[in-house]
Amino acid sequence: MKKTWWKEGIVYQIYPRSYKDNTGNGVGDILGIIEKLDYIKSLGVDIIWLCPVYESPNDDNGYDISDYRNISAEFGGNDAFDTLLEEMHKRDLKLVMDLVLNHSSDEHKWFKESRKSKDNPYRDYYFWQEAKNGKEPNNWKSFFSGSVWQKDDITDEYFLHLFTKKQPDLNWENPKVREEIHNIVEFWCKKGVDGFRMDVISLISKQTDFPDSHVPDNYGETIKTYYANGPKIHQYLNELNQKVLSKYDIMTVGEGPGIDLETGLDYVHEDRNELNMIFHFGHMFIDNGVGGKYDPIEVSLPTFKKVFNDWDAKIYPKGWGSIFLGNHDFSRMVSRFGNTEEYHNKSAKLLALLLFTMRGTVYVYQGDEIGMTNVAYPDISYYNDVETLNSYKEALAKGRDMDAFLKLVHRQSRDNARTPMQWNSSKNSGFSDVEPWLEVNSNYTQINVESQEKDKDSILHFYRKMSAFRKANKVMVYGDYECLNEDDTNLYFYKRYNDEETYIILLNFSNKKQTLDFVKYDLANTELALSNYSENFDAFLQPWEAQIRKYKS
Repeated sequence: MKKTWWKEGIVYQIYPRSYKDNTGNGVGDILGIIEKLDYIKSLGVDIIWLCPVYESPNDDNGYDISDYRNISAEFGGNDAFDTLLEEMHKRDLKLVMDLVLNHSSDEHKWFKESRKSKDNPYRDYYFWQEAKNGKEPNNWKSFFSGSVWQKDDITDEYFLHLFTKKQPDLNWENPKVREEIHNIVEFWCKKGVDGFRMDVISLISKQTDFPDSHVPDNYGETIKTYYANGPKIHQYLNELNQKVLSKYDIMTVGEGPGIDLETGLDYVHEDRNELNMIFHFGHMFIDNGVGGKYDPIEVSLPTFKKVFNDWDAKIYPKGWGSIFLGNHDFSRMVSRFGNTEEYHNKSAKLLALLLFTMRGTVYVYQGDEIGMTNVAYPDISYYNDVETLNSYKEALAKGRDMDAFLKLVHRQSRDNARTPMQWNSSKNSGFSDVEPWLEVNSNYTQINVESQEKDKDSILHFYRKMSAFRKANKVMVYGDYECLNEDDTNLYFYKRYNDEETYIILLNFSNKKQTLDFVKYDLANTELALSNYSENFDAFLQPWEAQIRKYKS
């Protein structure tokens, strides 16, 4: 297996709006990130993935870009960005930019021109269609509720937007659009950035006959069958790689809604020259019912394990994977996969140990290193996320029980991951001197960086311990993986091994003590390397206990 810096690196994802406000306007900014670079470096991470900071009207918090070459003044502008890049490189930290190439803002100059007339030179930078039987061109539904088609009165045609109506989809069929995108990527490479996270990159190739979905109410199936993995996706990615990406020592990771086991390796196979890795969502959509995230279903541990097992078996040794349990688009990982009521500390550490002992590049989302949790705002007026607000309106229109739906919002809203970073117990959690753009989670007085810095048993110190362990033991990066108990509903055991050494990882995903089978797993022939408990017992695992044990021979 080829060894590279981006396989061994640990990524720290920053949602800049919520990280640290240095200018006193209630919004996080680049100067705030610069202020915290030494803290970030102390986590043992190597790479920062920065969510979008470009010029944007912020209909979807920066994922609607109006100028791809300029940094938003709200975040500090181009000078602040240049300083950030310089200060990061001084600390041997690499910067991965978030690029949104499936769609632009409707306030981008391309779209402003495109909508002026049917014969405008920019018209086919986007997808325009006539009405079909007096209605939308097809029955596709947006990721953010409602139709993917918006009628524009200027030319009396519809434009395509898989996300909000202020995020029109770019037409990659047009070679001029691809050339524009190549030039944008080249611009940032020449600036010295170290890579790109490519937003919803699996959606850039469209089925241009726009067939109706045969399962319009099945959200996941429609994405996989009609939106993702289009007919020219690999042509486009290979072209981008050949013309720009391959010329630089950078890393690329593509966000892949609709990518599954059948299609995943095609994006990352080392012989195909497309992307280095992808984010698949096998485990992140695991609790989504037919109606999507606001139609949740219960999930068993064997189902969770199967996702990791199947993807590991599929991708290696010819590709590479991404290991993550949370980001800006999902609930807080400890609220989702752990137990925040009785075992907050222990379950947050268990999940960290899982992340750092899996094969693939590790991604840590800001705040997870202190175990930040979901927020439960008292009513919908507190929420900001466009997906949440649109889903709430849709539920209201359908006459759903809105008290019950608000509880679903508490569980599923993207704003759970976007509440301001909890730095200390002072007002506004040390995030800002003024009222933040989104209200701070009320538990910031108990969960914050400052208090955990002082507590050697904290989640924060455990993250540092885990990152150091992974760096010291490359078997956790490149070694083989084998799950040992696929069907167990409480315990997740797996081996990481190479020709020289073998480790067994023991995870108890339950609130009860679980008996250990010493004979079956040859545990008498192991020694404890690391645990999230200070006291360990040979006979059993304590609730939410996580251990790394090394075989002696």
